[in-house]
Amino acid sequence: MDYQQALDYLYSFIAGQQGASRPPPMMNLVRTRALLAALGNPHHAMPSVIIAGTKGKGSTAALLEAIVRAAGLRTGLWTSPHLHTYRERIQVNRTPMTRDELVRAVESIQPVIESMMSGPVGAPVTFAIGFALALRYFAEHAVDLAILEVGVGGRFDSAAVVTPILSVITPISYDHMDLLGDTLAQIAWEKAGIMKPGVPVISAPQHPEARETLIRCAAEIGAPLYFVRDTLAPSAIQDDHSTGAWPIPAGQGLDIEPQQRILFDIAPSLPGVFQKVNARLATGAALLLRDAGLPIADDAIARGLADARWPGRMEIIDGAPPIVLDGAHNGESMRQLVQSLRCLFPNRRYVVVFGASRDKDLERMLPELAPAVDALVLTASRHPRALVALDELRQRFIPLVREGVTIDIVLDPAEALAHARAYATDDDLICVTGSLFIVAAAREALGLAQERD
Repeated sequence: MDYQQALDYLYSFIAGQQGASRPPPMMNLVRTRALLAALGNPHHAMPSVIIAGTKGKGSTAALLEAIVRAAGLRTGLWTSPHLHTYRERIQVNRTPMTRDELVRAVESIQPVIESMMSGPVGAPVTFAIGFALALRYFAEHAVDLAILEVGVGGRFDSAAVVTPILSVITPISYDHMDLLGDTLAQIAWEKAGIMKPGVPVISAPQHPEARETLIRCAAEIGAPLYFVRDTLAPSAIQDDHSTGAWPIPAGQGLDIEPQQRILFDIAPSLPGVFQKVNARLATGAALLLRDAGLPIADDAIARGLADARWPGRMEIIDGAPPIVLDGAHNGESMRQLVQSLRCLFPNRRYVVVFGASRDKDLERMLPELAPAVDALVLTASRHPRALVALDELRQRFIPLVREGVTIDIVLDPAEALAHARAYATDDDLICVTGSLFIVAAAREALGLAQERD
């Protein structure tokens, strides 16, 4: 194979395409286990952390990885989706696997997959294959800790076959309702599927409906559960039914046990008000990992938070005007993006380039974004899931924006960004949002993509 052939082979197992039926949820776990067993169970070669949730999974993973690496440990990082190259999903010490390594990995796994296709279990889907490749790659590179981001849900995600030393749950909100359910309790139940008996779980502050579900699920399986304190509602952390309550007040220190107090400010390098919660969650996770025996010192936590990078999430490109790139793609993420823009860039006009995937919850996204917009450019990525009915999208925005706000349609994302830059003054702000695919196209237009598939 050459590199493109290796990618084509991987993508040929996307559920619903030739060579891959859409399996029942439980079958994804069966097939993932079978694939990992055929590869020698590489996930048994290293400890791991699993991160589930709706918002902030990637950012929390990046922050925790930076902390662990600052402690001198070798890290493996599995995340999705990628911005520019599939190889971003599989990184050791934040270095993606090379093209040649991916080709060799796909060539070596092909006989296993072909055997599964003709067997009783059936072939795994693309995501499970990539996940297995990542775990084997991490085992081959002798990582000290694998940090694994869940794709969708948690209970039936490929990562659920792994027994980690720590489970992490980021804020839960509405997304993928067609798969996970249309209430926060149902969605939280799916996310809680990463919990394992006796394995500690640390969660971000949650809506009461999601919080109660996590508490119940943890109690049912016997998983110690900790919550990061929401500084806006500190009393929400206290709950006698929780198996543990871990208050972490931002900027005041971290309480683990009465005799332990670690004092330093939580100062994440990642901008945005929502990143403060992700930073507290990553810090709490690091301290639990310390309790599990990993040598993570206080200064490693501080340096990791200061050095972490996660492109495409509240990424600020300096200039006149400045440009913010953020892949917000659900209602709550859009609300927090607008809040962050108003905090970081007050008293500016916001010129927004917006594009979305057609399966996203526009009913919640658009009302959060529209009131903040001073000019809007609608566009669509080249991804098969892209929402391309831009005239209809424009009609949905019209009653939500203020009178006089212009709404233009520019089909190509790079041209849409150029259109916004031509329209905006030096004192304005340009924001590209709605989809990571749109953000990726903008980064490429700005020359920020070092490598592309």
